[in-house]
This record gives sequence, C-alpha cells and structure tokens, in this order.
Amino acid sequence: MQVTHHPKDNLLLAALSEDAQQVLFPGLKLVELPLGKVVYESGQQLKQVYFPVDCIVSLLYVMENGASAEISVVGREGIVGVAVFMGGDSTPSQAIVQSGGWAFQMSAAELRRDFNAIPELRMLMLRYTQSLITQMAQTAVCNRHHSIDQQLCRWLLLSLDRLPGNKLEMTQELIANMLGVRREGVTEAAGKLQKAGVIKYSRGHITVVDRPRLEALSCECYQVVKTETDRLESYANLTSHRSAKSH
Repeated sequence: MQVTHHPKDNLLLAALSEDAQQVLFPGLKLVELPLGKVVYESGQQLKQVYFPVDCIVSLLYVMENGASAEISVVGREGIVGVAVFMGGDSTPSQAIVQSGGWAFQMSAAELRRDFNAIPELRMLMLRYTQSLITQMAQTAVCNRHHSIDQQLCRWLLLSLDRLPGNKLEMTQELIANMLGVRREGVTEAAGKLQKAGVIKYSRGHITVVDRPRLEALSCECYQVVKTETDRLESYANLTSHRSAKSH
C-alpha cells in the first residue's frame, strides 16, 4: 500500500512561508517510525531530527536502574530533537515511538543551518520549544501531586490530541513505563475507566468512547498543556495564512 504524506501534514512545516518551505522541504525524507522504536538514546549525539505526521514520540528520562518516566509527547504539532537548535548536540532524555506511523526526517546539520539563516523558522521553533517546556513542567507537577487515575486520563487526552481518531494501540506495561508507575496501578486505573464507560480496552487497543467524561476526570494539568499547544497552533495558522496572502 502506497503511503502518501506531505510535509504540510506537520503543523510546524505547514506554518512556514512558501519561500522557507522551498529551502527546507528538499532536505526532508519520509521515514516509518514503528511502535517501540528508539529514535535516540540518552546522551546520544543527534544527527537527525524528526517532524511527525501521524505518529507520537515520547521523551523519557531513564534512571540508572532502568526505571523511566515520560516528560513529554510529540506529535504532528512538533519536532523531535529541539536540542539541535538549542545549543546542544545531545539530550539527557530518550525518545521512543509511543504510537507508530510516519515522520519527515532531516539532518541536524541542515536544520541548524536553516535555523540560523531563516528568522521565521527560528521564531516558530522557539515558540514550539516554549510549549514543550510547559508540557515538561506540568508533567513533573502532575507526577508529583496527582493520582494515577488522573495521570492516565491526562496521558490519554494528550495522546488523542496528536492522533486523527479515538483509538490508541498501547499495552498497559508501556503506559506504566511512560507514567513511571507500577503496571498494577495502570491496570486498576484503566479498569475504573472501562467500568465507567469512558474507554474500551482490549489486548493493547484503547478506544475512548466518552471524551467529555475523560476530560472531566483528568486533572487541570491537561488543560494547561492544551492551552499552550492551542496557542502555538493559532500562531502557526496565523503565520501560514499571512504567508499565503503574500503570494
């Protein structure tokens, strides 16, 4: 089956002016990112960056004993590899594919060159980084102060916002690794949501059947992150609209 994706399927790439797109797009290569693939390891030099179009990549902190916890998720609204233009060649986090799909890959050297040469790209990337930092900070607060039930609701909502439908393919073990909690805790929390008619869960497939209820059961952390992401999207859409009018 022929997979057809366009760079404009990624919010950041779509927001660039036609002139900027003509510079960036030739350097992009469509690659498949299957579920569970490690995009980069902690401390590894970043030679590529990725613009997801229909996949989700989780950024995790992995402890010396192997324990891990997710600090943010990146989907079609963002880029994986912000360290490349933030002054570092590596990052202490690990990036792993949480929901399989496709992304556009670009060499780190090319992105760094274009980031320095194109002011609108620089502004867009910095605005995205601000929304990513907000998500990381809110995740830290949530993991410290909110119940596993609330964390699971927040995590499901953030994941859904980055996918086209209402279905997720995810094992409870992987969710537990993302949240940094025991699998039994996730099993219990997911069981409560299923019993309440909010989700259907079967063999790694989660279907959200009552999103409004899921939002009501989540903590305020989800809304804080969503507001920041919406602000980024509004800016990106405005920028895209302006560049379209100027041509």
